[in-house]
Amino acid sequence: MKKLILLFVGFALVFSCADESKVEKEIAAIDIDVVVERFDKAFASSKPEDLPKLKAAFPFMFSKTENDSVLTQRMSDTLQQQLFVEIDKVFNNFAPQEHEIKKLFQHLKYYDKTFSAPRVVTFSDYVRYRDKVYVTDTIALVALDTYLGADHEFYGGIPKYISENMKPSQITPDLAAAYAERYIYQSQRKTLLDEMIYFGKALYFMDKIIPFKTDAEKIGYTQEQLEWAISNEDQIWRYFISKELLYNTDSSLPARFTAPAPFTKFYLELDTESPGKLGQYIGWQIVKSYMENNEDDFMDMLQKDAVEIFNNAKYKPNR
Repeated sequence: MKKLILLFVGFALVFSCADESKVEKEIAAIDIDVVVERFDKAFASSKPEDLPKLKAAFPFMFSKTENDSVLTQRMSDTLQQQLFVEIDKVFNNFAPQEHEIKKLFQHLKYYDKTFSAPRVVTFSDYVRYRDKVYVTDTIALVALDTYLGADHEFYGGIPKYISENMKPSQITPDLAAAYAERYIYQSQRKTLLDEMIYFGKALYFMDKIIPFKTDAEKIGYTQEQLEWAISNEDQIWRYFISKELLYNTDSSLPARFTAPAPFTKFYLELDTESPGKLGQYIGWQIVKSYMENNEDDFMDMLQKDAVEIFNNAKYKPNR
């Protein structure tokens, strides 16, 4: 009997992989044009008399209330010029990132037939790391000065848990996360479970939209941090249950368990060993379990209530 079960599981895995491979081939065949416009380079090489042309080409990059004198001063700003030099060192060839962005858009088009590739525009903005990317229906903005490398000298004053993800490989996951926000709907985010499922949806969205990226890159962990989360999943879940946190509406809980942080705040000795946002990781596993045990369409799941997903997930943590 055990051999029959193993044989059945084996066949299921083979067919599942075959289906995934077929889908990926269909996605790769989707015709979609992606052209990255380097506003950062255009601005760096421009002179004050070029401003009217720049404004005509990139009107969304200029504030109507900003005086031209401020812009011309910025052109000669020493720090800005240093940033342009560093950006050119890292992104003189943007082809690898452009290829990944195209694959992201192909996957979006596969799951959302109404999706149209936006203008992709790169820029520099004094390392405002809280605003690394921005997306709308027609534009996707990427601040290249926030992706120069985790150990870049310009990031010396930025907390390490943030600068760790300020590297070229995180551009595509950050764009995918920004698009996830546009597709996910939840009627409320009051409880810790609401927060966990919300981020679980976002990470599952990345599973579908950027399957070519690693799980560590999707959640913004190092491989070691991801392995810690996997190894301790059962203990993390037991903690949430024993402390009755899932339906707790304490406003401090997101900062402890789902917000980016140097570590997760269980208030235990192991805290400093743990990566941050472990609530996101558990939410991800719950959503994965839900999709494995239900026949919902991926995009429809993004609209479902957190409690409905949890109640039907049949989630059991890895031991």
